Amino acid sequence: MPTKVEKWEELSREIAFQKYSRKIEKVMYKMPDGKESDFYLKKEGPATGILALTKDQQVILVKQFRPGPNEILSELPGGYVDANETPEQAGERELLEETGFKGTAKLVATAFDCAYSTMNRYCVVVTDCEKVAEQNLDKNEFAEVVLMSLGEFRELLKSGKNTDVEVGYIGLDYLGLL
Repeated sequence: MPTKVEKWEELSREIAFQKYSRKIEKVMYKMPDGKESDFYLKKEGPATGILALTKDQQVILVKQFRPGPNEILSELPGGYVDANETPEQAGERELLEETGFKGTAKLVATAFDCAYSTMNRYCVVVTDCEKVAEQNLDKNEFAEVVLMSLGEFRELLKSGKNTDVEVGYIGLDYLGLL
């Protein structure tokens, strides 16, 4: 007989580690069987992932080294949503900072980052992009702007060799470009 899934009872929550904007929380839960168990969660604020297309339908990506997979990846632009900023405003700001491109932004969905993160990722599509400035990267950002055809981008998504795959697929679906 199947078991009905129920929300676990949270018993406690504390910061286990913090450096820069990254935090790890230790959360104790009472499980459905009555036992207690701890989980370590990435404590993260809301972020935006951006599928940006130029007027001639080129996808705008940033190529950068990523310490987690220890590889250079071609990724969609994105970053944290600042206080008092809408997801669209964050998408426009991050796109401009990371690539120098500007266009028309639209929030199309919200996705969870992963099962062990508190982040909500806003999926923003920016269309009709034009280069209007040079990159304005943070001190620990080193990124190269890459323009990719829709076909090449679909292949990149299918390869799984990038982050924010869900933003890419949700954005392409919204635009009718899958």
